[in-house]
Amino acid sequence: MIQLLRKRRSIRKFTSEKVSVEAIETLIEAALRAPASRSINPWEFIVVDDPELLQKLSLSKQHGSEFLARAPLAIVVCADETKSDVWVEDCSIAAILIQCTAVSLGLGSCWAQIRNRKHDAQQSAEAYIQELLGLPENIKVECVLGIGHAAERPRPLPAEKLQHDKIRRNRWA
Repeated sequence: MIQLLRKRRSIRKFTSEKVSVEAIETLIEAALRAPASRSINPWEFIVVDDPELLQKLSLSKQHGSEFLARAPLAIVVCADETKSDVWVEDCSIAAILIQCTAVSLGLGSCWAQIRNRKHDAQQSAEAYIQELLGLPENIKVECVLGIGHAAERPRPLPAEKLQHDKIRRNRWA
């Protein structure tokens, strides 16, 4: 696991190679194995490989979702907010497990935050995706993960650049 974490970087540039059916099934399995508070599993996942929909997803928010237009695959991570008060946390856990699984499969990924982001002055990014994908009102969108074969290879963060000043032992002071 630590090796995956050392390799994982946000990838926003992808080759045109499709993600294999086997890899997609493994990513789905990872999502469905994600732990959730009280085993309620409020999360829902929409797997998108339609180029036209990927293009439209890339317009979800004002900044930071453009890379989705060039991704061969996206997974929209959302949840039924009526099932759990911690759906955000449950979705976040599932999303990072999908991303780590992508690394283990030799794929790259990047998280596009949707919750609490704007599509434009009149509409939230979440409302845009709800409308685009036909989501019911109670299904809230946490993020969209762009996934594919990396066309860039950012270097892993060196250990000496880790923020060790963020670690405390036993007490704050």
